[in-house]
Amino acid sequence: MAETRYASLIAELEEEYTQRFARSAQSDARASKVLVDGATHMARYYTPFPFRCQAARGAYVWDMDGHQILDFWQGHYANILGHNPPEITAPLAAAFADRWGLQSGFPDELEEEVGTLIARQTGAERVRFTTSGTLATMYAIMLARAYTNKPCILKVGGGWHGGQPWALKGVSYKGDAYSHLESEGLPRSVEGEVMLTRFNDPEELTTIFRQNGDRIACFILEPWLGAGGYIGATPEYLRIARELTAKYGAVLILDEVIAGFRFRAGNLAALYGVQPDLMTLGKIAGGGMPLAAVAGRLDIMRLVGRAGGRRVRFDGGTYSAHPATLLAAKAMINHLVNHEAEIYPYIAALGEKARRGIEQTFAIHGIVARCTGDANAVVPGSSLAGVQFPINGKDVLDCPEDTQNPAKCDIVLRERVLKLGLLLQDVNVAHGLGAISTAHTEADINRLIVAVEAVAARVARA
Repeated sequence: MAETRYASLIAELEEEYTQRFARSAQSDARASKVLVDGATHMARYYTPFPFRCQAARGAYVWDMDGHQILDFWQGHYANILGHNPPEITAPLAAAFADRWGLQSGFPDELEEEVGTLIARQTGAERVRFTTSGTLATMYAIMLARAYTNKPCILKVGGGWHGGQPWALKGVSYKGDAYSHLESEGLPRSVEGEVMLTRFNDPEELTTIFRQNGDRIACFILEPWLGAGGYIGATPEYLRIARELTAKYGAVLILDEVIAGFRFRAGNLAALYGVQPDLMTLGKIAGGGMPLAAVAGRLDIMRLVGRAGGRRVRFDGGTYSAHPATLLAAKAMINHLVNHEAEIYPYIAALGEKARRGIEQTFAIHGIVARCTGDANAVVPGSSLAGVQFPINGKDVLDCPEDTQNPAKCDIVLRERVLKLGLLLQDVNVAHGLGAISTAHTEADINRLIVAVEAVAARVARA
């Protein structure tokens, strides 16, 4: 129904977009002859086609048609210092000029140094590196199943933990629930082994553990949802998750691929006073390079090592602990630690300014918009934000069943109309907004609000 309501406006926006990004349209046509759908990562794809980036620095990217675009996608939320920050690029450039940086195939001191940094900032006893959040969550689940000798995985409906088998159930909202497998080709056992629960619903979580606790190997969740709606866990929910997993002998895995180093120079769970059994890290921790990690308790992590009989084959890959990746990670983590007191209040204040400005701007035009991503009782500020258009303005948006349900939120307005409308104003967003970096300024947020005003006025007229 929403598609029909906006059909004329979307057609206008797509026609204007195609004309404005003509060279990207040509590039997309060429790419589609060799790449499936003209792209490799579908999170970067949108209709009618994504613009092609030619340069990126700070808060901005430049496309093939010469537009300077204010960016809030920021490398899948990884670029907390903005695109290509000199704090990271300078040491990398120096290393490449001095016979160092590409894969050597040998261990080096950087591996120990970065592992020590992560352990110190998160309270983990052991760390092992890999190359993506998808692999990190897969290995963490393997560890949990081996450690507990239980078969089932509990995850949040709407939670995204990468494109690995145990994560590909209940990611997208279909019908009236999160319940289905996301892909063909998965092992048949996945449907029965993966159970789903509602985010921020401690009563349902308690019931599931009471009925299935003897079968649950782990509960994996994001303490701050990304694709599920930029929603933070309530302190009560994370506390009960910790209590229940301990009571029933399940492994608590906190997926902090997005949240890690986003709210503090370490893991977000520390602000909640919760220490998980395992955590997964990536994105920001890699400094713009492909680094991810599983970190956690020694008695669980030892299962991948010689002392544990290598019961879990978390052996790494060719590019695990890549020298340039570790160098970028070291530079990034050290910078965040050394400037923690300035960085996090700054980006949180800009996040708050953006959220309130967007809501107020739409309200002027008679459109109810609500931004998710607000701080809570234990998280003092947030630099993440999504824009939601609740059908009933009084609805509480505290889980993916709210933000991704077209009966509760106008998904088409958020994902298609707002996305294209802002791109025509040279502003790029993800799910309504995205992530603030230290490279963003108050002037950039003001520019965002001006762009939102243009879109809101157009929607109101339509």
